[in-house]
Amino acid sequence: MAADKQNDAKVSLMEENKENLPDGGLGLEILQIIKESQQQHGLRHGDYQRYRGYCSRRLRRLRKTLGFKMGNRHKFVGKKVTVEMLSDNRYLLLVLMEAERAWSYAMQLKQEANTEPRKRFHLLSRLRKAAKHSEKLEKLCESPRVDAKTKLEAQAYTAYLTGMVEFELQEWKQAMEAFNKCKTIYEKLASAFTEDLAVLYRQRVDEISPNIRYCAYNIGDQNAINDLMQMRLTGGGGGMMAEKLEALITQARTKQAATMSEVEWRGRTVPVKIDKARVFLLGLADNEAAIAQAANEETKEHLYETLLAECRDTIQAVKEELKTEAKQRERSSDGDTGKVSNLQYLHSYLTYIKLCTLVKRNESMAHTLQAKLKEPEADENKRGPRPQDLIRLYDIILQSLAELSTLQGLEDDHAFQKEVSLKTLVYKAYRCFFIAQSYVLVKKWSEALVLYERVLKYAKEVQSKAKSLNNSLKDLPDVQELIAEVNAEKYSLQAAAILGASLEVIVEVPQQLVKDNTPLCDHLETFRFDPSLVGKQPSLVQFPPDFQPIPCKPLFFDLALNHVAFPPLDDKVEQKGKGGLTGYIKGIFGFGS
Repeated sequence: MAADKQNDAKVSLMEENKENLPDGGLGLEILQIIKESQQQHGLRHGDYQRYRGYCSRRLRRLRKTLGFKMGNRHKFVGKKVTVEMLSDNRYLLLVLMEAERAWSYAMQLKQEANTEPRKRFHLLSRLRKAAKHSEKLEKLCESPRVDAKTKLEAQAYTAYLTGMVEFELQEWKQAMEAFNKCKTIYEKLASAFTEDLAVLYRQRVDEISPNIRYCAYNIGDQNAINDLMQMRLTGGGGGMMAEKLEALITQARTKQAATMSEVEWRGRTVPVKIDKARVFLLGLADNEAAIAQAANEETKEHLYETLLAECRDTIQAVKEELKTEAKQRERSSDGDTGKVSNLQYLHSYLTYIKLCTLVKRNESMAHTLQAKLKEPEADENKRGPRPQDLIRLYDIILQSLAELSTLQGLEDDHAFQKEVSLKTLVYKAYRCFFIAQSYVLVKKWSEALVLYERVLKYAKEVQSKAKSLNNSLKDLPDVQELIAEVNAEKYSLQAAAILGASLEVIVEVPQQLVKDNTPLCDHLETFRFDPSLVGKQPSLVQFPPDFQPIPCKPLFFDLALNHVAFPPLDDKVEQKGKGGLTGYIKGIFGFGS
């Protein structure tokens, strides 16, 4: 309810600021309002029923606020919004919410129509009702009281809902024209307004682009299927369009599967008589190429899941045929029971595809987790990936490889068995490595060191066996990188183990010696366990340094010498001159000094 009132407050604020609109008239951010309402009230999780209830509650509040009541509790009196009432943009919002309510009900019925086909008639009725309300909104916006931007948005909204109706009726040409009109208007609006609004308009264009290409394909444009496949790779065409896209791809493959009669695997040609198997094998290369070209990990995961689901359905169809074949063999007394039949070999081939896809999917997930494991944790409160997560993934990979080695019809294929055993060794090495990493986290140094040695043993065994099976190492992780990483981890582990032993020895060191603020440069001769040294602000040296006394040479500047008047010395000079012989004799014997 708080979010509902907040949205109403936004509309009221727009009404207060209507003089700032481009034409000075009423304005309504149609696309922005419906997108925010949809994201906040259920459509983020595909809950159309919740959004429909929100539209009903908001309509009731708007009618009550505007005094636009449809009679009373005893009698219904229908009323319509007219151009003369447009003194407040909330009248436009009233019609918009009616269209949104009908549209959300139609989308809810579309979800339910997958299991109850009769609801499709009600779905079409609700979609037509939504389009009718949108046309009414467009006519109201033709009034000179409404600004130009709102008029364009109303036209685009009407074109979108009209296209949805024609799309459901499979009137491809009319639907394509309506969607193209909607796309053109939103592209023009995106280039004319601010970046915040332009993002919303571009998102709407991206939403309707798959519908346009699908209509083009049904009209006869064979190149449109390539565009649809590309949209599938980039994650476009979500929601209801995704189901139609998958059905279209299956339909196109079914047409091509009529020419496919056999498949070759491991030197044996097997006839393919089951239509479902033909369709799957025909699209296998396309699916693998799509996975290789996936734009992000989320799209790649979705494509893996789609491929695995198709593979499981195909294997189930082959199993049904195998049961029929087993019953026929029981009835007939003759026949070679020791040889693997073509149908059983086809089952082994499909199981091989499924298990290899599982291995690739889990390896891709493990690669993503390894990259995240090496990144520093941005949020300490949020739990990041742990080595235990990777151990689980490699367990699943090893289980899939064990099933590969027991496939029926490949027991005597020594080259295949060697390839599987080599792959098993590689993934065992990686699994052992991450087990060692988990022991390092709990400071079990000896166990981790033994496991690192086991990793090196597996890796060297792989290198020795890989000389005769070079082709099998193309899709496998690089063992040489693992060896280099293990060697680096071993040295770090040994240092941590020595440090741990030293810590046990110095446990009895007084606490004040550990926690004082003496910098590291002042106690290099003694070891101390100071956790701050490995923190963000280690105390290495004292900064700024203390002042120290140093000797300096004094400087004298005699500025008064030129102004000093010395006393006269004439009396002393005369005494020396008057002495004569007597003075000379006194000077010799020292009497005159």
